[in-house]
Amino acid sequence: MKMIKTFTNRYPFIGPIFWMASVQYYAVQGIAAAVWMIAYSLKQNTISDLGNTACGQYGERFVCSPLHGFMNASFIMLGITMMAGAVLIYQEFKKTSSSLVGFSFMGLAGFGTLLVGLFPENTVNMLHVLGALLAFLIGNLGLVVLGFSLDAPRSLRYYTLLSGFITLGATLLFFFHAYFGLGIGGMERIASYPQTMWLIVFGIYLSSKHFRLQ
Repeated sequence: MKMIKTFTNRYPFIGPIFWMASVQYYAVQGIAAAVWMIAYSLKQNTISDLGNTACGQYGERFVCSPLHGFMNASFIMLGITMMAGAVLIYQEFKKTSSSLVGFSFMGLAGFGTLLVGLFPENTVNMLHVLGALLAFLIGNLGLVVLGFSLDAPRSLRYYTLLSGFITLGATLLFFFHAYFGLGIGGMERIASYPQTMWLIVFGIYLSSKHFRLQ
């Protein structure tokens, strides 16, 4: 851990850059969805449908994603940057049991996202679901823990807590198939997008902080 601390002291922007790189996840989704064989529905199609490697009926919806490899590479990249960022950024904060749990949960969420990309929904479904569970449930719990524990501006802590509570609630509704008119895709996005957006926002916050201290 001392080597990691030395690295972050020398290169303080690397960890935040990893998390800011999460923006690629949104860009790739837009590109992959744009070239579907039929119209991709944000309401009726899941994010994982973009990584489905086959064309045809999957569950109760039709999927056909020509750029599934591109999307799965995006999942893998997001997972890697989440894990690497969690390890590096943790070094910048006071070492408490809460901060350790919070950043560890974000790292586990990254590992889950990695599994989602390595095992698309139509391949080894059990590992895909495990990955999604780690990303949604554990990662969003991590947001709540960090919101309560981090030494950060009050507004950022409130934003972190709000993101965590919203995504946790949506995650539970998603897994119990309670979509309230939003569809499976809409509810999944409420469970997922705020967490990824938080990574970007938090990376920007840390980067600006480092700029001010230079």
